[in-house]
Amino acid sequence: MKVSDVSDVTAENIQALDSKDTFTVTTGHQLNLFTGSLYFLYKIVSTINLAKVLKEKYSNCSFVPVYWMATEDHDFEEINYFSFKGKKIQWNKNASGAVGHLSTDGLDEVFGIFSNTIGGSKNATYLKKLFTEAYLTHNNLTKATRFLANELFKDEGLVIVDGDDRSLKELLVPYVQKDIFDQVSFQSVSNKIEEIQQLNSDYGIQVNPREINYFYLKDGVRERIVERDGHYFVNDTQISFTKQELLEELKQYPERFSPNVVARPLYQEVILPNLCYIGGGGELAYWLQLKSSFDAMKVTFPILLLRNSVLIITEKQNEKLEKLNISLEDIFLKQHSLINKKIREVSNIDIDFSPQKKFLEDQFKGLYELAQQTDKSFLGAVEAQEVKQKKGLGKS
Repeated sequence: MKVSDVSDVTAENIQALDSKDTFTVTTGHQLNLFTGSLYFLYKIVSTINLAKVLKEKYSNCSFVPVYWMATEDHDFEEINYFSFKGKKIQWNKNASGAVGHLSTDGLDEVFGIFSNTIGGSKNATYLKKLFTEAYLTHNNLTKATRFLANELFKDEGLVIVDGDDRSLKELLVPYVQKDIFDQVSFQSVSNKIEEIQQLNSDYGIQVNPREINYFYLKDGVRERIVERDGHYFVNDTQISFTKQELLEELKQYPERFSPNVVARPLYQEVILPNLCYIGGGGELAYWLQLKSSFDAMKVTFPILLLRNSVLIITEKQNEKLEKLNISLEDIFLKQHSLINKKIREVSNIDIDFSPQKKFLEDQFKGLYELAQQTDKSFLGAVEAQEVKQKKGLGKS
């Protein structure tokens, strides 16, 4: 993207980052083809809106919305498609390494399929132009995605960050050393996971730290760095280093060290004056596992905020709702509350079975006492019968 493509308000926000009174609000996302899922857009919109609200409330400071591109991600299968009118439009390509480095070769075929599907309306013409300018005039996925996000949000002052950058990674070097050679992230996050599971054994662990939470990134390769017997190896390659050689590699070529899901949030907070990270439920769940590693690295942990969500209903679904006299607010009710509300619309009969359940509990209390005095093996049968009868009331 050329400097001339940067809007005045985005340029002002970039300039403002030099000030100690400037803070960022950040979201991040993969380089999904043509944005992929709609929450790519929701996350950025949520970020822009929060920055505006903060500016109104704290006018003596500046607040910059930031989109962090996941250019170093390597899960091509997660990003190589988008859906249009229920049809999956997919980019088929042999891919390896960081997705941001991928050539956009082959996307002309994707455009041909998309163009034939979308039609020729005014909006369709705009979308075809947007796809063409993003993907057919830029030679890799990083440049294409940056153009697309900038084109959509430049008037809102969005700043787009590509962490796959030597000058930015130079700032990360001390933290990479602590991760690789002292295993600070592994130990601290592992301890936090154990603490969380002691508090709630049902909590689903989102990510598990590795002893080394960095990949080696070079020439189409992005593979884990692993340590064996004091030597360091790039997984599934012939590349290896002594400890001293790896230290020299890190100092000379910091851009070759790529953080994984555990280390990337720390990288973001090291280089940005960030107040808040906005993400989806799964993202925030794994961020909560990382607080201890931030403390160990002496990096400030940001406020976390769940992104906004949007529900789109079809015309047919809306007609069904109207026919059933169900409002949009109704569909967000809990199931039993919605059922009770609809029953109340046609009947005033009290459908609260609490008194009946209390009566059953009193009756079964006597049965439990009788079973205890006669044969304790009857207790299971009494309990099963109580559960069955209460369940029957619940279905009434």
